[in-house]
Amino acid sequence: MAVIIVTGSAGLIGSEASSFFAELGFDVVGIDNDMRSYFFGKEASTEWNRKRLIQNLRTKYMHNNIDIRDQQAIERLFKEYGNQIKLVIHAAAQPSHDWAAKDPHTDFTINAHGTLNLLEATRRFAPTAPFIFTSTNKVYGDTPNRLPFIEMDSRWEIEPSHTYYNGIREDMSIDQTLHSLFGASKVGADVLVQEYGRYFGMFTACFRGGCLTGPNHSGAQLHGFLAYLMKCATTQTPYTIFGYKGKQVRDNIHSNDLINAFYEFFKTPRIGEVYNIGGGRYSNCSMTEAIELCQTITGNELIWNYSETNRTGDHMWWISDNSKFQSHFPHWQLTYNVSNILEEIYETNLDKWSTNEIVAI
Repeated sequence: MAVIIVTGSAGLIGSEASSFFAELGFDVVGIDNDMRSYFFGKEASTEWNRKRLIQNLRTKYMHNNIDIRDQQAIERLFKEYGNQIKLVIHAAAQPSHDWAAKDPHTDFTINAHGTLNLLEATRRFAPTAPFIFTSTNKVYGDTPNRLPFIEMDSRWEIEPSHTYYNGIREDMSIDQTLHSLFGASKVGADVLVQEYGRYFGMFTACFRGGCLTGPNHSGAQLHGFLAYLMKCATTQTPYTIFGYKGKQVRDNIHSNDLINAFYEFFKTPRIGEVYNIGGGRYSNCSMTEAIELCQTITGNELIWNYSETNRTGDHMWWISDNSKFQSHFPHWQLTYNVSNILEEIYETNLDKWSTNEIVAI
């Protein structure tokens, strides 16, 4: 038996990874206790996605309702499968700036201590298995906001001559910056993943993502930008823009493109790597531009309001430079842009949203 361990398996990235590797013939051991519903409410529950995985993948998927903070439970599971484990994809997290400030202990223990539990279990029971961590661009804190911005009609931009015009590289400092508590907990996890790679010689990688998105995202106001925006446009739910005149820029990477990047690393793993990964210049938009796209796709006028206060540690402009990853894995390419992503989110979820089911996103 060849086993893939996936944490956060009922979430956006975890479910995409589970389906992808099951289709390749691997047995997927999923770990997910639906903490997303605890963070963001019933509408953000991933229970519907867990049921979908069990129904579609059948015997290729084994679900475990385990909290990654439970060291003993994690160790028992890894010991059970041992050297059958060929890959660990760690996609479980508390993912919100705002939520972290409400309960720093829960945020930090999930993001940092939970990651430590998984790394140590991998080292003890499956030391040759690559360990892929879904980190975040928030490890750079608000340093990107110090870039020299130009205000344009619908977005903030930087000069074409700037060294980061094609995207922010991994050489940007993560020090001397305001991270938010969420950013700090993810920094802790990110550095642990690097250290286990370099200190113990394990195949580890931190993928510092921009906005991760796709049709299976259980989007909520505090997390899941494009999915939640499209849901609001479709259902005529009021949406709030937080600061920066609505011109803040995000790159957006489809979950399928990200999992294909994971697969490339799995096939030829490296030790202690860090990769910025996102839509880059191929797939990015401002808040204002995303609203216009959603309105065009749905035919509805979005109901929105504006708050002058931006979220703590939030970026005015983020576009990832994927060139380091592409230099290591030249066969990987982005296949979805923002328009493709939004159209797929809308088409996949329209029927569910129309019936007002909780599983709408």
